[in-house]
Amino acid sequence: MTIDFVFDGPDDARQAIVLAHGAGAPMDSPFMNEMALGLAGCGYRVARFEFPYMAKRRVDGKKRGPDRAPVLIETYQKVVEQLGTPENLVIGGKSMGGRIASMAADDLGVRGVVCLGYPFHPPGKPENLRTAHLQKTKTPTLICHGTRDPFGSPDEVAGYGLSDAVAVHWVSDGNHDFEPRKKSGHTQEGNIAGVVAAIDNFVKTTG
Repeated sequence: MTIDFVFDGPDDARQAIVLAHGAGAPMDSPFMNEMALGLAGCGYRVARFEFPYMAKRRVDGKKRGPDRAPVLIETYQKVVEQLGTPENLVIGGKSMGGRIASMAADDLGVRGVVCLGYPFHPPGKPENLRTAHLQKTKTPTLICHGTRDPFGSPDEVAGYGLSDAVAVHWVSDGNHDFEPRKKSGHTQEGNIAGVVAAIDNFVKTTG
């Protein structure tokens, strides 16, 4: 399996950040573009890729559901192998992409993980938690999560018993795409800029 990447940022950057897409949108969605360009602007080499089901959609235009978790994890393993020097890689992604990165991180020996809107549970199903591995992970992890995200509220997340290696950056009034309500006085652009700054600080102080 050969992974095709889209790169942003300087070729000679000392630190690389890998971002995987979420379940429904590709690696070059507006959200992913803005995140990648923001991080590249901080001097990082940003690599984006697509899981097999999304790569197939790019070829034939047919929408499909995500591959099963073992396939997604194996794909992320191949990504890290292809890029090399895992100790210099921070891996992560949007929603499902960040979840898969966090599941694989300890085995891969990467420097850190960044999750952009973590799917703690399906919307409306708080009993179906996806947090077991986050309670024992050893890899430094930053979860950037909107305070209005239906995949997990601040009160819910506070009770999950996450590992000491996991930090949460709360995005003001943000939904799953960090978009706030107009009445909040915040903007999606401003929220994404705040997330970029939080990731920049996390990477600089990790490892």
